[in-house]
Amino acid sequence: MTDEHRLERFRAYRARMNQRISAIGHRDINRFFALDSATYRDGALDARTKELLGLVASLVLRCNDCVDYHLDRCVELGWSDAELYDAMQVALIVGGSIVIPHLRHAVETLDLLRAEQPGRSSE
Repeated sequence: MTDEHRLERFRAYRARMNQRISAIGHRDINRFFALDSATYRDGALDARTKELLGLVASLVLRCNDCVDYHLDRCVELGWSDAELYDAMQVALIVGGSIVIPHLRHAVETLDLLRAEQPGRSSE
């Protein structure tokens, strides 16, 4: 059974803790956060593609918070379920069977994200 408030809690926690970390004022931590943000902006690759790459890397590295963040961005940027499932397949083949629990998490997250969209459900 899914927890429909999981994404709300994740987004609130992420925003609160990012603000807290920024308030520490540590120059190098703040630089790293700025570099992270800059990395996902349009460049030789567009931001949309970079988020999809971030999703694949997050699955292979087995970071569910990262999976949630990148899936949220991927949905926001217009990736279809079929495209996202293809990307998840790449992560699965690269990462192997240890990725399966995180694939489950990703599919649940995608279902929750699609449920937030009026008149849309998972394909």
